[in-house]
Amino acid sequence: MGRYLKAGKGWRLGWNPDAPLFKGLIGGDDWAIEMTATEFQDFCRLAPQLAETMATMAADLMDAERLTCEAESETLWLEVEGYPHAFELRVLLLTGRQAEGGWPATVVSELLQALPGLMVC
Repeated sequence: MGRYLKAGKGWRLGWNPDAPLFKGLIGGDDWAIEMTATEFQDFCRLAPQLAETMATMAADLMDAERLTCEAESETLWLEVEGYPHAFELRVLLLTGRQAEGGWPATVVSELLQALPGLMVC
């Protein structure tokens, strides 16, 4: 297996199965966080679940209503905030390095579409 890196305007995702500890990478234009395999797998699992929750809630909201949804594992916490069709995504690592990052609504959709293409997800 080799390294995988996907990037777009305002986001980066990477996976290196040969790395000794930090196999995953998430980032924006001016920040990045290396993640363990477990952290990255949790991110790949929880981020789409939150997006699906936002889409499901669309039928129950008025056009101007904003939502905030959270998901958590033992390794990280994720939050989406905004409208079902356009929301920000934030991530906090809960163990070890306790890093934090996030993406604006303008890039989240593209970032989420790139997740299934990475080997680990």
